[in-house]
Amino acid sequence: MNKNIKRLILLLIVILITVVAWQYPKLNLISGFAAKSTASSIYIAGRTLSSVAENDNNVPLVKLATSKYDVSEKKGMAAVLGLMEREAVCRDGLGCVLINGDIDVDLYTQAPKRTHNNIALPYPFGHEKAVDTLFQNVDYKQLEKALDHVFADTVKTRTVLVLYKDHILAERYISGFDESTPILGWSMTKSILGTLYGILEYQGKLSVADPVPLPSWQEDERRDITLNHLLRMQSGLAWDEDYSTISDVTKMLFMESNMAASQAKKEVVAPPTDVWNYSSGTSNLLSGLMRTKFDKYQNYLNFPYKALIDRIGMHSMILETDLVGNFVGSSYGWANTRDWGRFGQLYLHKGSWNGEQLFDPNWITYITTPTRHSDGVYGAHFWLNANGKFPDVPRDMYSANGYQGQHVFIIPSMDLVVIRTGLAEEPQFNTNTFLKEILQAIQ
Repeated sequence: MNKNIKRLILLLIVILITVVAWQYPKLNLISGFAAKSTASSIYIAGRTLSSVAENDNNVPLVKLATSKYDVSEKKGMAAVLGLMEREAVCRDGLGCVLINGDIDVDLYTQAPKRTHNNIALPYPFGHEKAVDTLFQNVDYKQLEKALDHVFADTVKTRTVLVLYKDHILAERYISGFDESTPILGWSMTKSILGTLYGILEYQGKLSVADPVPLPSWQEDERRDITLNHLLRMQSGLAWDEDYSTISDVTKMLFMESNMAASQAKKEVVAPPTDVWNYSSGTSNLLSGLMRTKFDKYQNYLNFPYKALIDRIGMHSMILETDLVGNFVGSSYGWANTRDWGRFGQLYLHKGSWNGEQLFDPNWITYITTPTRHSDGVYGAHFWLNANGKFPDVPRDMYSANGYQGQHVFIIPSMDLVVIRTGLAEEPQFNTNTFLKEILQAIQ
């Protein structure tokens, strides 16, 4: 063999070994993401293995993983070139969870007790067929153009639902998705979690002004951190929310058994309110703290469904738990598009649902008051347009947002709720343009 060819082959081998060694620590995260995504998408959403591989897992680095799913065992597996295989198992009522060797997955398999009673009212307040309504002030051709634009291939939109004056104004799905398909909300789940705190406060079980009741925090400056600071992401605790590398958030989601403990262990880097630092660890800490409000684990499992989810008919929703039974309130809430719409409608009506008040109407003022140092974009587990980040959208708009462009937009001044789900966010999906074009259709 020619010496130059031998040298070239040797060089390529060295480069391959170097790249693998450099990326090897990330393989745990890559395989973990792929296994978890595969398991949940198939088990919860009824998707196919090929669809998940070609779409959800077709992102940088993750697409290097090869995934498979065992129907009989209800588990997903993934590895990169046969290395660092990870496994996610699925449990009825609890969703899917990545296995870590230090925790027995069978320790926390209690399922929430749910009530799936159909409400005999038209959607969105019930489960009967939505009432067809034509509004004289709506330009339906303009509305269709807006949907055509957002469903362009490069935008990667999956579903859109527009609710105006409590009626469906527009609704569209890509092939493989329909009104019954559960969608992973990612960080939209944070707004579900925040709402549960509003309900607990309305029930008199806590105040957001309460100090965080962690014994380990009482011996240092963390004793000054309140639930309000956590809900506003201004606790002053260290946290690195970087999804492109090995960081606090990726280690928590793909390596930790107890996700509620990740933020709790962090040191203080600033006094409360001095910095605003978006942290998924904070949301999972809040989920763990919520657990302490119940004398029995079963009551904790039941609470989100009894107090909010099933109470407003979001029967498709499931909140996945970690290995030790905490709801992953930062990221792992699934619901179909119409159920995400119900959530938006609840806020549009200030917590009132079919004559029942779930949380204090003043909770809206609380969650939409801009948090210090957030530049007007964040309130309390909801995103804001208070400073006009989206110039063509009313400033009273607030939203639940998630990774890859999952959104529940609530615009009270327009009596409007808009749901968009997909696989792309800014700049591929332009929030301002999307909402502007919908608003232009409403004269």
